[in-house]
Amino acid sequence: MKTLFVSYRVTDLDRSLAFYTALGYVELGRVEAGDAGHLLLLSFPDEPAASLELVHRPTDGHVEVGTGFDHLAIQVDTLTDTLARLTEAGLTPSPPQHPGGPLGPSTAWLTDPDGYRIELVEWPRGHAGGITAADFS
Repeated sequence: MKTLFVSYRVTDLDRSLAFYTALGYVELGRVEAGDAGHLLLLSFPDEPAASLELVHRPTDGHVEVGTGFDHLAIQVDTLTDTLARLTEAGLTPSPPQHPGGPLGPSTAWLTDPDGYRIELVEWPRGHAGGITAADFS
């Protein structure tokens, strides 16, 4: 088994699409279901399949994120370059942090239009592309 994608409910599909395309996602396709909702599938340009689905149900009104969801983590190649690009695009990421100390990952945060938190992660040189069992040994 594998995880296919994360799905978020959003209040305003156009506003969310503008945010996520500024972040670097591209639109793969849409499913229009009238009052039942609209689905928008996104991926990063180098991904072979969808990794994020935005769900808009106009009749449900404003989305409340709630307390159960924490954040989406996105790997970046170079955090400083990514932060500069996002700032130029009108987004407001946080300054870089080093939660694992100087030899750990560099991270920064931003929040989407509905309040979903996004962690941007640059792994140290030589680290696997993601958290693996080796990180716990």
